[in-house]
Amino acid sequence: MQQYICCFGEVLWDMLPSGKLPGGAPMNVATHLQNLGIPAKMISRVGKDELGAEIKAFLESKNCTTEWIQEDETLNTGWVKVQLSEKNEATYTIVHPVAWDFIETNDTVQQLVNQASALVFGTLASRDDTSYQTLLSILKNLPQETHVLKVFDINLRPPHYSQSLIEEFLQYADIVKLNEDELKIVAKWYDIAGDEEKQLREISQKFDLKTLIVTKGGDGAILLRLENDGKKHFYQQAGYKVVVADTIGSGDSFLAGFLKNILNGKSSEYALNFACAIGAVVASHSGANPAITEADIEGVMVGVRG
Repeated sequence: MQQYICCFGEVLWDMLPSGKLPGGAPMNVATHLQNLGIPAKMISRVGKDELGAEIKAFLESKNCTTEWIQEDETLNTGWVKVQLSEKNEATYTIVHPVAWDFIETNDTVQQLVNQASALVFGTLASRDDTSYQTLLSILKNLPQETHVLKVFDINLRPPHYSQSLIEEFLQYADIVKLNEDELKIVAKWYDIAGDEEKQLREISQKFDLKTLIVTKGGDGAILLRLENDGKKHFYQQAGYKVVVADTIGSGDSFLAGFLKNILNGKSSEYALNFACAIGAVVASHSGANPAITEADIEGVMVGVRG
């Protein structure tokens, strides 16, 4: 059976000062997975409008199927106003409500996810009840002894989340990714002090998580992962120095790179190294989905072999 990953949630246009670019965290993960040779199925919803047609055309140009992207008769395709700081870090104003707030499920969608290698999801698509209930239904109806990796990219976008929402999805997750600012927020909720490793270990224990990843921008990333010896090992990977164009989609490419290597049986060290490298390469280009190759990624990698 062909290996593929389902990505659930927002597809949208990032409206940058320089023009519009396709985006949305789960869609960025999907396009990077596809580019890395792992078929991705994007489950989302667009409006019957020009922006919806354009985003579907973009996905098809990246060899991503649009079969699982629903069309809404009344709501518009999602878009986001993006502002860049002097350091080229992005802040977002996310329009609401839009088509991806109303993603629906049925037996066919559930069967698609049941047969996937992994399901990638975040918090933003659950800001409205319809998509939230759809995601919850998909998670609850996965077979009890499922092989589907449940990958929760926390991706906090104020004001579109709550502590209770995060806690609910943490109960289902096998892999959780967050950035260093999000780690501080989550650690504060539970009064977890100490260094980052201590925080990861306590969060991991509290929610019975097998894998926790924290991206740290130019400083690389850290990983806590349950290995075959039954112990949770802590890994650190330094960042790769590049001239940053913008950080849009860098964390999404990181997640795609990590998943590709974990699913292909690579070591945790190699997966983390590769993920940091692809994140750096993407940050050196404008937009979330630049045309890059594995040779570009391997060109900046040093050290760990798979």
